[in-house]
Amino acid sequence: MVKRRHLLGLRELEPLEILEILDSARSFREVLDRPIKKVPALRGITICNAFFEPSTRTRVSFELAAKRLSADVLNFATTGSSVSKGETLIDTVRNIEAMKVEMVVLRHGSSGAAQFLSTHVKANVVNAGDGQHEHPTQALLDLYTMREHLSRLQGIRVAIIGDVAHSRVARSNIWGLTKMGAKVVVCAPQTLLPPDIQSLGVKTSYRLEEALDGAQVVYLLRLQRERQDGGYLPSLREYARTFGLKVEHLEQLPPETLLMHPGPMNRGVEAENAVVDGHRSVILEQVTNGVAIRMAVLFLLWAGREGTPAVREMLREGSVG
Repeated sequence: MVKRRHLLGLRELEPLEILEILDSARSFREVLDRPIKKVPALRGITICNAFFEPSTRTRVSFELAAKRLSADVLNFATTGSSVSKGETLIDTVRNIEAMKVEMVVLRHGSSGAAQFLSTHVKANVVNAGDGQHEHPTQALLDLYTMREHLSRLQGIRVAIIGDVAHSRVARSNIWGLTKMGAKVVVCAPQTLLPPDIQSLGVKTSYRLEEALDGAQVVYLLRLQRERQDGGYLPSLREYARTFGLKVEHLEQLPPETLLMHPGPMNRGVEAENAVVDGHRSVILEQVTNGVAIRMAVLFLLWAGREGTPAVREMLREGSVG
């Protein structure tokens, strides 16, 4: 990881690189529990959060992660910007880069946008979600949360339930989990499962009860209502009745089973309220761990690029603060 300039997806990462990020995040997670939640690792570095799609938790999480590392942060949104006047992605980011920005966190509605940008700028590029392609930091924080609770990823059984066809979160999780030796089953109506999904090394099921059998992690995906105009579902009520997670489902699962969701959630559709707020839910823990993961990613990418004196000292000491 420290040799990479960009984080574009989990498909390209080796298992040891994923482990390096997860181990580094553990140190940064400890930083977040300190009275002073800040380290000087990226002091003097400017990071631009360039979000061409609406986002709340991912943008805030990246901003907080950068500030916890003492970096300067520039937030950019398309509303009211030159993009609305027809400026291209490349020209927009190049102009921002010309203001001496060292790292760009990109969220974009087009699959491959992060890869495309990485070939046109000198800055480190972090993919914060591109189209239906990948959302690597979300998957990394998910893997981190699973590993912390279950003590391992090798051999665990993960059921991913919901709109797999439109989900970049599902793709990144599948790449990450299968590389780390987890067993993954995806479950959804046939219209919401890509026809080639089994080529990624997962099993498929169209029955919720079958997918949940023996699952140690139940990972619910957001039903992307804004993408459902293609007639993928008869109705939300039908989906909730057939694929919505209910209390009686969890009662049939092993006691250590985790409930996870990347947010935002459609309560009453993907799961009952009692399930979302129940003791198996680690959804808010995922959000906290997301800051630590993004701190680790920003730190390791910069350390691999050249490193500030603070970074070099921390790497030499094997500590992040």
